[in-house]
Amino acid sequence: MCGIFAYVGRQKAGGILLEGLKRLEYRGYDSAGLAVADKDKLRVIKKKGRVEVVAAKARRARLQAVMGISHTRWATHGDVNDTNAHPHLSDDSKIALVHNGVIENYASIKKFLESRNCSFQSQTDTEVLASLIAYHYAKEQPEEGKNRFLESVRKSLHHVEGAYGIAVICADYPNEIVGARKGSPLVLGVGNGENMISSDVSAFAGRTQNVVYLDDGQVVLITRDDFSVTTMMDESVQPVINRVDWEIEESVLGTFSHYMEKEIFEQPTSLENTMRGRFSDDGSTAKFGGLNIAARDLRQIDRILFCACGTAWHACLVAEYLIERFARLPVEVDYASEFRYRNAPLDKNTLVFVISQSGETIDTLEALRESKRKGFRTLAFTNVVGSTIARETDGGIYQHAGPEIGVASTKAFTSQILLAAMVALYLGRLRDLSFNDGTEIVKALKKTPGLVSQILDQADKIKAIAEKYADSRDFLFLGRQLMFPLALEGALKLKEISYLHAEGYPAAEMKHGPLALIGPECPTVFIAPKGEIFKKNLANIQEIKARKGPIIAITSTGSDFPEDLADDIIFIPQSHECVTPILAAIPLQLLAYYIARHRGCDVDKPRNLAKSVTVE
Repeated sequence: MCGIFAYVGRQKAGGILLEGLKRLEYRGYDSAGLAVADKDKLRVIKKKGRVEVVAAKARRARLQAVMGISHTRWATHGDVNDTNAHPHLSDDSKIALVHNGVIENYASIKKFLESRNCSFQSQTDTEVLASLIAYHYAKEQPEEGKNRFLESVRKSLHHVEGAYGIAVICADYPNEIVGARKGSPLVLGVGNGENMISSDVSAFAGRTQNVVYLDDGQVVLITRDDFSVTTMMDESVQPVINRVDWEIEESVLGTFSHYMEKEIFEQPTSLENTMRGRFSDDGSTAKFGGLNIAARDLRQIDRILFCACGTAWHACLVAEYLIERFARLPVEVDYASEFRYRNAPLDKNTLVFVISQSGETIDTLEALRESKRKGFRTLAFTNVVGSTIARETDGGIYQHAGPEIGVASTKAFTSQILLAAMVALYLGRLRDLSFNDGTEIVKALKKTPGLVSQILDQADKIKAIAEKYADSRDFLFLGRQLMFPLALEGALKLKEISYLHAEGYPAAEMKHGPLALIGPECPTVFIAPKGEIFKKNLANIQEIKARKGPIIAITSTGSDFPEDLADDIIFIPQSHECVTPILAAIPLQLLAYYIARHRGCDVDKPRNLAKSVTVE
């Protein structure tokens, strides 16, 4: 959450900072701001609202500085207003700071500083850290050859409890920026005659593809021509420069109205990329290069635990069904935020998987760390190369879905389901899944991108259905077995971007409470593809119809779905059961998108939400 971008180079910093912030706005859009070093003083421009509001103010200011920091905020401490916007100045105006994360002991630090006659303007924990750095800067008498600014930051952070990713500038050091991280992502961009710091590599698009991923407890000092990385104990770190593997065009909106729309329609390509090179030569199983666990060790696994948050948690539920079905292994799914705090008894032969699109979700990261702390082999699905989860896990699988900018996950979700099916296939073939069954699944998975394209061709029809129900206040999403997680996901998508109340349930549970909601004003989206419980689904739909509830049915072609049973029917191609969850996700995404668009909602930047959740 929140976006940080800092720049030092030879060009005017103002426009470059604002360009970087626009690429980061999906991480937080309550307010935005920047600070630059202008001769011997710091100049701050910040405002409640979107980046464009700050950009207009900055253009009028005609900034000339070649160094500065910037921030787009998702509020944690303090109201959404101009004063609480970042950057924050220290009480003496020597230090300016932008910050992601939460400083848990800020109140005690603030009390200490107030006892030293320090005053505060905002309600934020960030301003407290800025003034703490200024306090140590005023007192600091570093050893000969040490950087006074850098050492004051390092010393201050020794007193901080909580999570942070920060970029700091000092009026007396107009050509230097200090960054540090603990529990919140921070990346160094290495350019030609310029260097940058950001919370996300997307801010570097068009300027550099060379990046250094900072680890927790590391501090970086950048100038336009050089950089150094050290630990909190002032130990030198030899940085590894990585190359970002996607181009700027991948994060450009192009002809689409919203990033969410673009990413929905990119799914045939993203699914193809997720599969590429990951099937055996004989076409009977999947293969993965980064699991770092031998097949003979995987055969000893008795149980699998999946941990994730939000949409990724729904992908875990799909994985549970698929792995139990094809690999005959018991699977448990836990919210990462719950797992990290409860003392879950796990068998020694348990394998833990975590799933996070960004690779930075704080609860999922901490669940990973808790699992490893207890000695369990822990693997991950993630979409971002070099992310913290990717670097800390024992092994894992990259999604290769490409950058996902829209806050509501679409192509990352279907990519995660696809990987879940491939893992189920792989584990099944290590056990008792036959060669013929394996080849049947591989053939089905390879057809998935084309089948998704067929559903996307129905976008206009789905748009008309969405607009028909867009003024409803409540929705129910129902499904059984593999379709239950899709019901949860469909409800979540609608809630996220249209602000409508929606609930997902197993269809058979409807009679145990949710049926009370049914009536002419509450549409039900029923996911009922062809399969062994198809007739059970039809019976549940009859129960809704008997109570005058409008029904939008999602079913398979050739399923013999009675035309008069639903008010509207969306057909998805008949497919193998491991592919059906992916296909069912597409109309759910389109329904949510078109409903939100019809209601005039900001689809890519839904209120109160941010793309990457890096605070508890």
